Amino acid sequence: MRRSFLALAIVFLGFCGLGLAGDEADRGRPKVTVLSERDIAETVDGKKTKATTVELTLEPGQQSVPHRHPGPVFGYVLEGEYQWAVDDQPVKTLKAGDTFYEPGGCLHRVSKNPSDKNRTRVLAVVLHPHDAKQLVIPEPARK
Repeated sequence: MRRSFLALAIVFLGFCGLGLAGDEADRGRPKVTVLSERDIAETVDGKKTKATTVELTLEPGQQSVPHRHPGPVFGYVLEGEYQWAVDDQPVKTLKAGDTFYEPGGCLHRVSKNPSDKNRTRVLAVVLHPHDAKQLVIPEPARK
């Protein structure tokens, strides 16, 4: 059990921790805390499913590179502001108390704390296949 939490924590470092090369060294990676991991009775696409809940903390200006998830994500902004966009949808600035939903497999192209002085905290629940190797799948860089 401890190993799977550690593995998920490492995987979720990529959730928001895949920062831009130059900025990352200056600001570090967002803090990711795995709060729970549970097998659930429901299936997704006929597969055994888990629900993993994490808290993401982004310091001022931190962001991730575009990525995808193997299942749907439900999010809630706990503190601060969060710029968020999936696929070709316009960027939305969410505030504490706002929620968001990402369909599984969609491109999470914007995930950013737009503030230059306040942190952002987001609670995210990811439903994913029990045997998923990666919960965060970085989008290949465009050439």
